[in-house]
Amino acid sequence: MRRGSIKNNRINGEVMRVIAEAIRQSKDPRIAPLTSVTDVQVAADLKTCKVWISVLGNEEETDRTMEGLRHASGYVRSVIAEKLNMRRTPELTFLQDDSAAYAIEITKKIDRVIEEDTEARRRRGETEEEEDA
Repeated sequence: MRRGSIKNNRINGEVMRVIAEAIRQSKDPRIAPLTSVTDVQVAADLKTCKVWISVLGNEEETDRTMEGLRHASGYVRSVIAEKLNMRRTPELTFLQDDSAAYAIEITKKIDRVIEEDTEARRRRGETEEEEDA
């Protein structure tokens, strides 16, 4: 099974769905309620699976959630084995996905630069009509 194949994409999608459901049903108090599975990559031999997790909260909540997920990996694997008919149940590796936080940080920087640019133009006495001409 090649990476990017239809079969691989289907397996990744199903595993992602089952993992997200298992995390929602987990009773571990360390796992934050606003935890999302952003991506899953199951190896072609079905032995391993990388799971990218995004947590909405501060760094402490994220660290606690990642610890809780590592602790609950056996439970999540058992749910995968129960729900999906796979030859093997992959070993799970949970990885922190910081892309949402990074996107928010970049957006704030862009907004700040636009604001500074607008303020500089205002001080120079430029107007938007002059800029468009």
